[in-house]
Amino acid sequence: MRIDLSSKDVIALLIAQITPYLQGKSVCYAVEKCEGLTSIKRTIDWTIDWTADWIWWSKRVRINDFAYFRKEFAVRDSLVSAQLYVSAHNTAHVYVNGTKVGGYGSPAPTNPWKRKYYLTYEITEHLNDGLNCLTADAHYLGGSGQNFVNGLPGFRLELHLTYADGSKKIVKTDGTWEALKEIPHRIGAPYQQNRRVSAIEDYDARKWDPKWRYIGWKDASNTIKAKKARIGRDEWNMMEQQIPEGAIEEEIRLTKLSALAVEGELSFAQVFDVGRIVSGWPKLSLKGFEGATVRLRYSEDLDENGRVKHNVTNEHSDNYYDEYTMRGDELESWQPDFSYKAFRYVEVTGYPLPIENGNEVNVCLAYTAIPYVGSFNCSDESLNDLYEACIRTQKNNTLGQTVDCPHREQAQYTADTDLQAESLLYNFDAISVVEKTLSDFTDAQLEDGTFPFVTPTNYEHPDFNLQIPEWDLHYATLLWKLYQASGNVKLLDNSYETARRMVDYFIGKLDPVTGLVPLDKGWHISDWPYPSVDHQGEFLTVQQVKLIQAMQIVSQAAELIGKQDDYKLYREHAAWLSDNLVKHLYDGELKRFKDSSESTKTHQGVTAIALYADLVPTADREAAVAYVASKQFECRTVLSLPLLRMLFENGRGDEAYELLSRKEYPGWGYMIAQGARTMWEGWEDMESHSHAWNGYPARLLQEYVVGIKSEAPGFAKAVIRPYLPEGLAYAEAEVWTPLGTVYAGWERVAGGSVRVRARIPAGMSARLELKLASGSVKQELNFGENEVTLN
Repeated sequence: MRIDLSSKDVIALLIAQITPYLQGKSVCYAVEKCEGLTSIKRTIDWTIDWTADWIWWSKRVRINDFAYFRKEFAVRDSLVSAQLYVSAHNTAHVYVNGTKVGGYGSPAPTNPWKRKYYLTYEITEHLNDGLNCLTADAHYLGGSGQNFVNGLPGFRLELHLTYADGSKKIVKTDGTWEALKEIPHRIGAPYQQNRRVSAIEDYDARKWDPKWRYIGWKDASNTIKAKKARIGRDEWNMMEQQIPEGAIEEEIRLTKLSALAVEGELSFAQVFDVGRIVSGWPKLSLKGFEGATVRLRYSEDLDENGRVKHNVTNEHSDNYYDEYTMRGDELESWQPDFSYKAFRYVEVTGYPLPIENGNEVNVCLAYTAIPYVGSFNCSDESLNDLYEACIRTQKNNTLGQTVDCPHREQAQYTADTDLQAESLLYNFDAISVVEKTLSDFTDAQLEDGTFPFVTPTNYEHPDFNLQIPEWDLHYATLLWKLYQASGNVKLLDNSYETARRMVDYFIGKLDPVTGLVPLDKGWHISDWPYPSVDHQGEFLTVQQVKLIQAMQIVSQAAELIGKQDDYKLYREHAAWLSDNLVKHLYDGELKRFKDSSESTKTHQGVTAIALYADLVPTADREAAVAYVASKQFECRTVLSLPLLRMLFENGRGDEAYELLSRKEYPGWGYMIAQGARTMWEGWEDMESHSHAWNGYPARLLQEYVVGIKSEAPGFAKAVIRPYLPEGLAYAEAEVWTPLGTVYAGWERVAGGSVRVRARIPAGMSARLELKLASGSVKQELNFGENEVTLN
């Protein structure tokens, strides 16, 4: 165990807090069980010196390979602690005496040659005196898919047993473990789509003996000895996983839509509706018919015949399904939970009886179990629906990492995470998830300082050998958001060199004549999706603005971590590029920025992001704000965030609120008015209908309409500054902070007065600011409950 805490007081608090939980158990277990110590736990690195081998059932490397392992071992009485450490590539489910321990999608994806996660469990309560049985089902993907690194197939486990007399015993993976020879999962099943993010689970229950998971199972004809995997014992850097595992939040009953004949088959297609797009998997509980193969097909959409489409959002796929061959039991239960799917509709074929509404086919809604503590509620139900859609979408897109969409790609992008971080860091205890994104991109950084367009990924594969220069620059803004949310300077220190190297790459590309960064390798994006920013010429305005922001962040981070020379250097770089930006891309007569060096167009979002970054000449600022505020809404998802923030923060709350709440196309309210219960990729009803980067309105409603805003890193200072739009009678929200949740709410009361309530956690200073017709009010708020009525 290594403790890296700077404060003796924090260590004392930790010991005092966990002591009541010890009761013969390990310190690690006590910290896991102790409420209120999430942030402290993150500063503790529970490390073990691994001695276990990586094992697999074969020396061969095969795509979509499954392995089933088993080990019996003895436990004597007076056991006080049993720490189980587990890892796999790619994922594994582990059982102790037939009981599953842990969650789903574990370990979370990484580049294993940089870091390989393992999970820790305290399993004392699952063990018996005498013989016990450990089993594990492991899955290796392979195939050079988009959202993981191929690595090598392997499973690794250590169980550390500690007895009352201080003696210890370790059970670990090695050549003594048994492997099941004929397994229920089909090895080499097709991928569900070309991006190869998941495989069809093709499971034959006739090949499964449930006794395998318990002591006493014997079938020498169907077992072989496990083999050492092709992974060296010390080849991968083992690190304990800090983000939560995947967990089932709820099981959803489905609505049956139809039962349709299937041409050429005796069975029929039974179609079910979840009611919204969810991430997870279906769960069957059906009367068995020996040899019947039940196929579960998924989609967001139905075709013209009421059947589930053969697609994964806008991409064709005949393989987006799983299937289960029945054993013939009176009741058979199964769920394809080695990977996440995302869908609204499930089509069941191959089952000979009608499936009634009930518990026969449910859907398990699952996501990485980061605590959700935020809320928003107001008198406008469409805004409430918008908030809920944002949160549902965010849950769908946290699958061991932040991902752009939970079906088509399941891929981690810097820009997507940067946009998602807005609502993530206000509504969830998500520091560890955002930190993982940064760590993954640090691990993936190329020699020249740039990044692959997603990570983890098989960047060498031609399908995924792609870069997006503007997306690289989001690494810096994401890092700064993480620091602002957490207040933890060490997080800046951890990622500083990565951000600096990335910025240095672009500095090295600056054009000697204009001093601007030109178009470079990869795919350039100013706004997305369905872009409307003009890219004529060598120099894009939005890219210059994002590079300036990145330079400023590197400068500020350098100052905070004590690198004064870097602080001055990157501040000078940012100032020089700012001057060049105005000199070459700003239209002084129109008082707005051109889209690009050879363009005459002046997109609303281009000037908006420049205003938000404070890059418009001071004398022209009011005119530029007026231009952006008056122009027809033309921003897409990427540039709409700085547009709305700029408007709210420059006295244009009415215009910002109109865009946020409008029900006409384009906009978020339009999606909701069309019946959307999750957020679309863009304004159009096409492609992905569960894209979390479009979920930042949840944060804007909390931060601007209710008015809960941080004024210091880690929410050490806060201001409650409500915006009171016409037609809204009340609004309230609760947001996450490292100090505890902050609540605020306002309502209009009789006589034209406004009542404001707030709940402030200990350790936070806060004040209320409110503009009314009678004047402005500023008032300090106290720890705990506050209530103020103003005329």
